[in-house]
Amino acid sequence: MSETTEERLRAALATVTDPASGRDLVSAGRIDSIQVKDGLVQVALRVRREEAAAMEPVRREAEALLARVPGIRNATIILTAHRDQPAPAPATPHGHAGHGHQDPRQQPKLLQNVGAVIAIASGKGGVGKSTVATNLAVALAGRGLAVGLLDADIYGPSLPHMLGVTRRPEVRDDKMLPIKVWGLEAISIGFITDPDTAMIWRGPMVMGALQQLMEQVAWGKLDVMVIDLPPGTGDAQLTLAQRVTLAGAVIVSTPQDVALADARRGVKMFETVGVKILGLVENMSFFCCPECGHRTEIFGHGGARAEAARLGVPFLGEIPLLAGVRESSDSGTPIVISAPENPAAAAFQALAASVQKAIGR
Repeated sequence: MSETTEERLRAALATVTDPASGRDLVSAGRIDSIQVKDGLVQVALRVRREEAAAMEPVRREAEALLARVPGIRNATIILTAHRDQPAPAPATPHGHAGHGHQDPRQQPKLLQNVGAVIAIASGKGGVGKSTVATNLAVALAGRGLAVGLLDADIYGPSLPHMLGVTRRPEVRDDKMLPIKVWGLEAISIGFITDPDTAMIWRGPMVMGALQQLMEQVAWGKLDVMVIDLPPGTGDAQLTLAQRVTLAGAVIVSTPQDVALADARRGVKMFETVGVKILGLVENMSFFCCPECGHRTEIFGHGGARAEAARLGVPFLGEIPLLAGVRESSDSGTPIVISAPENPAAAAFQALAASVQKAIGR
């Protein structure tokens, strides 16, 4: 019987030495998972937090070996926390981590060469956050800024589709080159994984992948980095707040109460970790019939403006719900490019002007 692709990958990994044990990665029990489909490989290596720096050269060596296995088009290896690592020490009454646990806030900051890093967040999914992030980034680039766009939604990356990108990023000197499209530099886990593959990863693996998208990509000299966060107030948001010096966060909501309640929690979460709130955006604010021009407030109207006033944070504007926004997103051309005269495109341009002023760029 011929050797399977996974067996060939394991054989390649068995030639790499684990520096801690002196054994190979396979016999040392370092392999957490191997996923392979259509020539795309994703491998997770088990490490303890204190081993991460020593294991980084090993990760690069193993990744290069896997990429040379016949039939493999691209290989990605991430480091994920070992199940057997000690539990974090409890927090002190002042909210600081106890001894024996490396506080993420004390680790080196990522993306230090970027002028201003902006988080685009929402308390819940389905409010059009990625659409706002994409058009905001492209609009900022159109204002003469060098802009990066990072898709931090590992489980549900949508930027490849919205940007119309199907090609894979090149790798040079062990770093991925961001895709240059619509005047900006972009990266997403969706650029290197099969779009039909479910990302069945534990939390530490997701955090490892997110960290690699920030530090193992050859970003150019950027004025602004726009990070499209996953919905909610979980690990990704907290990790970003602790590992990156954020210029601020933009919270996206729709007008109805159920979305505003989640947006409120998002605001409070960022305030708790010391991140400035640049403001709230009301997406899908109203709908205008393309035939007669009649305006309908499908989800209500003005809720985000009122919530911003109640929370004491800026209100950054209203984005209408128009068919052109959906059509542009589906076609892979942001509406600020495809239909700059569209009222939604004008709203995104106004949002970009407000954000640029808020971050002093």
